[in-house]
Parts: sequence; C-alpha cells; structure tokens
Amino acid sequence: MNTNESKLKRTLKLRHILVLGLAYMSPFAVFDTFGIISELTNGHVPASYVLVMIAVLFTVFSYSKMAKIYPSSGSAYTYTRRTINSGLGFLVGWAVLLDYLFLPMINAMFTGIYLSAVFPTVPSWIWVLGMVILITTMNIAGVKIAVSANTLMVIFQALIAAIFIFLTARSIIVGNIGYFSFNPFYSEAMNFSTVFAGASILMLSFLGFDAVTTLSEEAVKPKTDIPRAIFLVAFLGGIFFLAVSYFMQSLFPSVGALVQISPDIEEASPNIALYIGGSLFQAIFLSGALTACIASGLAGQTSASRLLYAMGRDGILFKRVFAYIHPKLATPVLNIVLTGILASSALFLSLHTATSLINFGAFTAFAFVNLSVVFYYFKRNKSHTMRSVFSHVAVPFIGFSLNAYLWYKLDTAAMTLGLFWMAVGFIYLLSATKFFTKAPPEFNFDESAAG
Repeated sequence: MNTNESKLKRTLKLRHILVLGLAYMSPFAVFDTFGIISELTNGHVPASYVLVMIAVLFTVFSYSKMAKIYPSSGSAYTYTRRTINSGLGFLVGWAVLLDYLFLPMINAMFTGIYLSAVFPTVPSWIWVLGMVILITTMNIAGVKIAVSANTLMVIFQALIAAIFIFLTARSIIVGNIGYFSFNPFYSEAMNFSTVFAGASILMLSFLGFDAVTTLSEEAVKPKTDIPRAIFLVAFLGGIFFLAVSYFMQSLFPSVGALVQISPDIEEASPNIALYIGGSLFQAIFLSGALTACIASGLAGQTSASRLLYAMGRDGILFKRVFAYIHPKLATPVLNIVLTGILASSALFLSLHTATSLINFGAFTAFAFVNLSVVFYYFKRNKSHTMRSVFSHVAVPFIGFSLNAYLWYKLDTAAMTLGLFWMAVGFIYLLSATKFFTKAPPEFNFDESAAG
C-alpha cells in the first residue's frame, strides 16, 4: 500500500469540530477533580479556574494565529517545527504525545472505577478492556461516526450538569446549607501558591481546545473554522467549569464540611450528587460520568491517531505504519489500534501517574506554541508596528510565561516522569538524525493545506 495514495478527507464543519473539542475536554472533568483541588486550595477551586483560564486564553490567541498559517495535522508539533527548528519540533511533538496517548488511558481508568463501584463482583479489567475496544471500534469506523456519537454524549452531559447546578442551588437556598459569596474567588485565607498549584492540575480540564487543531486536514474550512473552534471550546468550557465549581464550592465552602459527606476526598462529586439528589440522581450522575469517559476517550483517541499520522507522514516515525490511511475507511487504522493498546495499560498504571504526564506535555506544548508566534513574526514580518509587536510578541510572551510558571508548579512525580519521557525522545532524535548530521524529514505542508 502506498501511503501517499490515500489522504484524510475534508468532511468536518465547525459544529463537528466544536463537538469533538468539547467531548475531548470532557465537561465532567470539573467533577473528577473538585475534591482534590478543594482540599489543596482550601476552598478556592473557582480561583484556580480563573488563573488557568487566563493562561488558556493567552494561549488560545497564539493557537488561533498558528492554525490560520498552518492548517494541517500536527498542532504544536507542526508550529514549532515550521517556525523554530525541526528537531525541537519533534521534541515538542514527543511531549504532546503524552497528552493524547494518556487521555484515553485515564478515561479507561475512570470507567473501571465507576463500574466497579456499581458492580463490585465484576473484575475491573473487564470494564477497562471493554471501554478500550468500544472507542477503538468506533474510531476505526470513521471520524463522522465519532462526531455523531460525541454530539449525543456532550448534550447528555450538559443536561446532567444543569440538573446538578439546580439541585446544588436549591440545597443552598432551601436547605440553608452553605452560602453564596465572593470567597471561592478570593478571601483573606487564600494562599496564592496553592491556588497556582491547583491551576497547574486543572489545566487537564482545558485540553480540548488544542486538540481540535489536529483535525485541520479533515476540516472543510480549516483557516476559519479551526481558529473559531479553538476559542469557542476554551471559552464555553471555561464558563462551564467556573459555574459548576462556584456552586459546588458555595455548597461546601470548607474542606471540613466536604469531608463530612465524603471521607474519601477523591470521590467527592458522586457523594455530593447523592447528598443533593438522593440515590436516583446519583445513578443518573454516574451514567453521565461514564458517558464523559467514553466521549473524552473517543475524542482523545481520534486526536492521538492524527498526531501520529502527521509525524509518520513526515518520516519522523515509521512512515509505512504511522502514515497509513485505510483506502475505504479513510482513517489511520494502525494508529487507532496502537492508541487502543496503550490505553489498555490503564490496567497497570495509577491515575496520578497518567495525569502527571498529561500536564507535563500540555504545558510544554502551550509554551512552545506561544514562542512559535514570536519566532514566526520576527522571521516573516519586515515591518514592526506597535500594534503588531503587542499582538505577536507581548501577548504570546505573557502566555509563554504563564504556562512556564504553571509547568514549574507541577509536582515532583510529573517532572521526573516527563523529563524521562523527553530524554527517551531526545535519544530517538539523535538516532533518526545520526547525531544531527542529517536533518529530520520534512513534509510539504503547503500541498496538504491546499488539498
């Protein structure tokens, strides 16, 4: 099979891209992390979301600019490769792989946790493998199948979240539990160091906005729809996370009050669902959580397979394997199967380990996307006005600084595992370039963009 004979097809419109981005982001992520961040920040989860949303919006600005210039698969890998250095681009792509490859694994883990709680007699590995097989099969069938399934699942999650907010507000107003105030955003007891630490963890919730850039070669109008989708996914997701976390924090303004109904702080959200709506709503809530796992895992596997396709097509990874597109299904089947196998390692790794790796990769990618805007500006722009310097240098540099600081606030486990992963990537790059005596292979992106 000649890998150049088959290409990804342009079938995705703005609404399709938006749905995949929101599904990848997983609206239910706010529930998964609430207990941990509430304990870490001493009741200031919304404040952490404000900080991370500021960093995200600066980065969204840079992603939008680069997506217009390079409307092709590859995301941060492509931008760094084309504007700074091809070898550095590979290392950024290697870091980005942590995000995409490990997200389906995390969702497989959550599936095992939720279903094992409902069916304790069934071994957890059955649920994990069942989830991996399901999303792998759906992705092989085609990206439009994944979009259709994700549309229904995102709507379902939004409805459950709306009911959750209503029941939480009712408990505060009618039950005289908790209170509405500005304290979740700022109080005299707030520690900015822990709030920043919380923000470094919550970045996981926003990963959907950058994932849509990997769909550029399947978008009907990539130069307009991809930048719009980037902003809409980040903005809509941010507003949702702020609203839900504010109501939850208002209901339980102190960690002590939260521990009373949920001794295990990591399982706070399902216990809050039981507290505000009884057993019936808890069951509905858990069904929404499972739906979120499937939707996010499905979208995550879609993005991971496209990133591997871009790197394989460039010859950085083995072209015959990673650049292969099935002639009838028009999907990178081998990449999808590979990401499914990697997701199955959820049987052996901890949730904390996988989450740490994702955060390391995310901040690395975001920082270099911001730098790519600066490098592109000085390489390609001959005239430098105050306005252009502000939008192409000052704003991206602020985004870079915020992401670099949040990267610095990651825990020791994340830094150790992330740096080890980067060391492996660097060794591979040395081998592929014969100790930098040979330039990494480069694909003509202008041709792909015109397709």
